[in-house]
Amino acid sequence: MRFSEDSAEDLDRARAAVAEWRQQHPEDTAEQLVTAIGGQFHKDYGPVLRGILFAVDRDRAAGK
Repeated sequence: MRFSEDSAEDLDRARAAVAEWRQQHPEDTAEQLVTAIGGQFHKDYGPVLRGILFAVDRDRAAGK
């Protein structure tokens, strides 16, 4: 999957799904995230989901 094939809607949906998953699984790993929700997205979307999880965790740690 190329970045140019990505849509704003896909990213928004991924951000919401990752944030919800993290709330329910505060101690789980990025690999567990991809296993749990990766099937909802393009098969090559794992790195994107991991990146979004990093941002969610960073913002959480900063109190945002």
